[in-house]
Amino acid sequence: MATTLGKTNSGAAFGRSIPRVEAQAKVTGKAEYVHNLRLPGMLYGKVHRSTVAHGRIRGIDVSAAKALPGVYAVYTAADIIKLIPEPYYGPAFHDQPILAVDKVHHVGEPVALVLAADPHVAEAAAQLIDVDYEELPAVFDEVEAMTSKAIVHEVLKPAGTFPDLKHLKGKRDTNIALDFHLRRGDAQKAFAEADHVFEHTFRTQQVLHVPLEPFVTVADPTPNQLVIHTASQSPSFVRIEIARLLGWAENKVRVKVPYLGGGFGAKLYIKTEALTAAAALLAGRPVKISLTMEEQFYQITKHAATLRIKSGVTNEGKVTARECEVWWNGGAYADIGPRVTQKSGFTAPGPYDIDHVSIDSYALYTNLPAAGALRGFGIPQLVWAYESHTDMIAKALKMDPLAIRRKNILREGRPQATGTLMRDAGIEKVLERLAQRMDWEKAFDKGGGAIRRGRGIAIGFKASISPTTSVAIVNVSADGSCMVYCSTVDMGQGSDTAMAQFAAEALGIPVESVTVVHPDTDVTPYDMATLGSRSTYHMGHAVKLAAEDARDKLMQLAKDVGLSAETTPIPDIFRKKYGMQAGNVVGVGSYIPSYTSPDAQGQTDNATPFWMIGATGAEVEVDTETGEFKITRLVNLVDVGRPVNPAIVETQISGATMMQLGFTLFERMDFDAGQCTNASLADYKIPGIRDVPLVMENEAVDMVQQSGPFGAKGVGESGTFGVSPAIASAIDDAVGVRLTSLPLTAEAVYRGLRAQAGKPLDE
Repeated sequence: MATTLGKTNSGAAFGRSIPRVEAQAKVTGKAEYVHNLRLPGMLYGKVHRSTVAHGRIRGIDVSAAKALPGVYAVYTAADIIKLIPEPYYGPAFHDQPILAVDKVHHVGEPVALVLAADPHVAEAAAQLIDVDYEELPAVFDEVEAMTSKAIVHEVLKPAGTFPDLKHLKGKRDTNIALDFHLRRGDAQKAFAEADHVFEHTFRTQQVLHVPLEPFVTVADPTPNQLVIHTASQSPSFVRIEIARLLGWAENKVRVKVPYLGGGFGAKLYIKTEALTAAAALLAGRPVKISLTMEEQFYQITKHAATLRIKSGVTNEGKVTARECEVWWNGGAYADIGPRVTQKSGFTAPGPYDIDHVSIDSYALYTNLPAAGALRGFGIPQLVWAYESHTDMIAKALKMDPLAIRRKNILREGRPQATGTLMRDAGIEKVLERLAQRMDWEKAFDKGGGAIRRGRGIAIGFKASISPTTSVAIVNVSADGSCMVYCSTVDMGQGSDTAMAQFAAEALGIPVESVTVVHPDTDVTPYDMATLGSRSTYHMGHAVKLAAEDARDKLMQLAKDVGLSAETTPIPDIFRKKYGMQAGNVVGVGSYIPSYTSPDAQGQTDNATPFWMIGATGAEVEVDTETGEFKITRLVNLVDVGRPVNPAIVETQISGATMMQLGFTLFERMDFDAGQCTNASLADYKIPGIRDVPLVMENEAVDMVQQSGPFGAKGVGESGTFGVSPAIASAIDDAVGVRLTSLPLTAEAVYRGLRAQAGKPLDE
């Protein structure tokens, strides 16, 4: 390999649509997944789950389960506590028990675990367990939870793990996990002086991530370590949290993550790892727990939310004041809901330049399955509300939807509601490019007869999570090839390919000579997690710094032996130094962006290292006789800075858009007294090929993130932002029916049409 460190190779790797490095392994079925792992002597764990939403456990009878032939062991919280006296975990609060202790908080909560060599035996035994409950009052609605006498958790214990959540307090007798408040200017005075005041309330539903690979963990208690093979987006956190639970040093816990068959935020922090680890240690044998599709509905969901927005507006359409109240349905356990509440909450006014802002954002406990991160981290719920609100204002003022956005949009260098300046954020550029792609200034055919046509636009933005840490190692071998060690998890987003491109670009070597090592906490260094579209920016920086460190060391090595690194092939440098093909050069890079915590008013001059922008334009046809509608065109634009790999960016936009399309049109978890009644893919429908819009166009606008590695930033969530409000606005444009709750269904449109005609349907 005649690779040199010369500048002539610059640009050879970054910005190219090279094939994904794992493509062959995946299409040939050779890619490794935890689901396929089998270990000698391995036992399978099956969970007995709560049948009530809220209740005290009066007794657990496991005798019938233990008596079933083939059962190895049955464990309850009493067994777990012998091993782990404080068996509670969570990234924000230590509120979630490994198995239910004293009471259950939602239907489907794990109460007991059965181990057997045959998973079918374990499953049969789990169903033989009998639990006696004293049912307690329950609360399911996020707004009711604010004042409900039903208290999900009597005491809250802050985890104290992450810097941005250090302010959490151990409150008593409340369902409020976190309340975030932001004040800018004097909103009440501005409302009093406004020409118009508009107020609307919006709702979003509880939905599921539905990764096709289930939650799955294998824990192997070896003589020197507990080795955990798991489908996780956060192996470093899993290691730290399992070590904390056990009271062990980190080097006694090893976490290995191969490829993930989808994650979308579901596989963050601790999910099945704590229970599997405890079971393996109690049994003294490897244990595997793999959830069924139904069980995924009880593990983690996306926050349902109620959002009230009030705006003061001039006759010309300038928004002078905005008041937002957001109630997030966090379910029975906080998970990362407090961060969603704060990080997403401060963007509730939208990507608009508003002088007077008042925001109240609440994370609420309820007796539903826990809610956490899901592709967009609360932003799609907010964009749904503030963009629908914007169009309702425009309609009331007889303004064009594009014109009202142009009048109010946040421009480069202007402060967002927190006081943080907008830098390298293509809000205006994305909006204008969307207008071009939609031919917004041209006449639009509205259809006729029973079929009416309409169009809508929406734009949203998101702050990146901060502060977080990423560390990378780049190892250059004597033949000029390179290994990248980082704990970023490739779950289908193409991060292995992107990291290879970062390293190759920084070293000036072909990307084909770079291999990315999968997360293994004994081998790959710390990374906070693969979430929030942070990896391209944060780990990209760390890999770039590590590669530059290795490059500098190679240059010094060449200088030491009297060679020019820019003209000498890398193998020749090593041969000159060691007399043969031998040796390595190792570079290390660590990256953590600066961050300033918000003050008591929610103000900070440094809320985020970068902003993500996404916009959608939609065209629809609506049948006025049935309410049925179809999306004839969907245009999605994003600002990702400089795309690392344009082809991967294209698929990321499409994937994000289709996922949000499902949440927009039909996905919804239905509950009866806390029991999910559609917990299967037979009843809970995700988008299929027939749901893809007739025309779907994607584009990354021409932007550069000046602070990003080679000008790049994340893309995984941007395509979700504007989908829901753009489609709702298009329906309204077509037939004059404005829907304010998701999902948008033909029945809802039909009911709106009947009400519009003065012939409402009975509920």
